[in-house]
Amino acid sequence: MNLEISHAQFGVRPGVTKPIPEFLIEMTEQGMRDMVSKHYDALKVSDIKHLFPLDEKEFEEAKQHSADFMIQICGGPAYFNQNRGAPQMVGRHAPFRIDAKARETWLELYREIILDLKEQGVTEKSLESFWGYINIFSIWMVNTQ
Repeated sequence: MNLEISHAQFGVRPGVTKPIPEFLIEMTEQGMRDMVSKHYDALKVSDIKHLFPLDEKEFEEAKQHSADFMIQICGGPAYFNQNRGAPQMVGRHAPFRIDAKARETWLELYREIILDLKEQGVTEKSLESFWGYINIFSIWMVNTQ
């Protein structure tokens, strides 16, 4: 399974392909929420924890918003739009100093979760599709050299 982190050229936003619909079908909405929650729990103790809310209630809300976005982007209900408006993720992340190293940490923590999901039976095709999305879309969030 190819889970390499693509090189990001600062200021360039490459084209993004959304994950295949099978990914959400295999994961289920609850599985997506669990995946995002596990990722956030890992972020909370990582070297980029400063990019996430310290307040526990705000942290849990951030998990929910992220899960809503992931479910929506994977073809599920438009929870994010309903609760937060249009995603406009570049603007939402603008207040945070996100550099290439922070992106790599974020992706490396997702890679661990994806490998666990493979062990749980999610197909490589679906997992590579999701990885392809987050790998490229995360480039868009890098706003600091």
